[in-house]
Amino acid sequence: MLFTVLLLLVCALAAFILSAVCGGGASFILIPILGIVLPGAQIPAALSVGTASSSLSRIIVLWKNIRWDLVKWFIPPAIPTVWLGARLLSYFNPVFLELILGLFLLYNILYIFKSPQKRKPDQKSRLSVVIIGLLTGFVSGLTGAVGLIFNRFYLTYGLSKEEIVATRAANEIILHIIKLGLYVSFGLFTSQVLLYGGIIAFAGIVSSFGIKYLLPFLSEKVFQKIGYAAMVFSGVFLFAGGVGKIISNDNLKISLSPVSRGLNTSVQWKKDSFTLEFEYDEGFEFERKISLSELPASLHPKVTPLIKNSTNHLIEEVFSFREHYYELYTWKEGKVSKYNFK
Repeated sequence: MLFTVLLLLVCALAAFILSAVCGGGASFILIPILGIVLPGAQIPAALSVGTASSSLSRIIVLWKNIRWDLVKWFIPPAIPTVWLGARLLSYFNPVFLELILGLFLLYNILYIFKSPQKRKPDQKSRLSVVIIGLLTGFVSGLTGAVGLIFNRFYLTYGLSKEEIVATRAANEIILHIIKLGLYVSFGLFTSQVLLYGGIIAFAGIVSSFGIKYLLPFLSEKVFQKIGYAAMVFSGVFLFAGGVGKIISNDNLKISLSPVSRGLNTSVQWKKDSFTLEFEYDEGFEFERKISLSELPASLHPKVTPLIKNSTNHLIEEVFSFREHYYELYTWKEGKVSKYNFK
């Protein structure tokens, strides 16, 4: 028990310091550790205690660096979209959002190798702040966290290091409080959640006071490079995690095999199966298994007799760059026959 508490405390301190430098991402470090001691459903509640306390302490420590002109346009549109995102959890699979956000974050790899460009604050309109607020609230409600997703907005707005850390904390504190209220209403706050959440909160508060002395040692260039690198790493994490969930939950199977004149890739997802075939002389072909009812009615008179005279059959819809047609495979007495129909 004591070892777990000390491990969580040390990791939380490191996570929140890195979070301040990178612009977010503490949860990626703490989730696996909390997973050892808490049920999965209670992890977000414990994390929210820590992130809310961390944001509050950063606001106190860096109060004079908060850009209130951004906060007043960010928070009002974010509040209703937090509720909307949480509401849509019942209708929308967040795995697909993870894939999209992962690709979005991976795009930032281009900025790691570019020279940082300082932009003046007046180059971004109030409308852009409102839009970021709307998106941040929605994604936070739908996924439970935002982290690094909108970090580039802060990095390209012309803010100093201290202003980015302070303004992010001020913008997100209301969202954290709303989520805490939701978790309480869901009955997720147990004694263990409060214990481990309190440890994370303590680490978050301590790290906030340390950040005040750490940031001056980082140049603006290094700060931006670290921020973009963290976004790319987070994108890899999100995308890989989303793919992993699809593979485990939706029975995704991918196989690659050589054919006589090219390469054949087969994909099975849920109850559907697809094939992407490449032949050197024909190019790419996309094949999808279909049922007889999905076949155009005009082809039924040709296909139905062949199926009746066989012991088994397979129908595929084929798309290529030059044509669209259907393939029928029939089995009878150990012999396979293939037919093409347009």
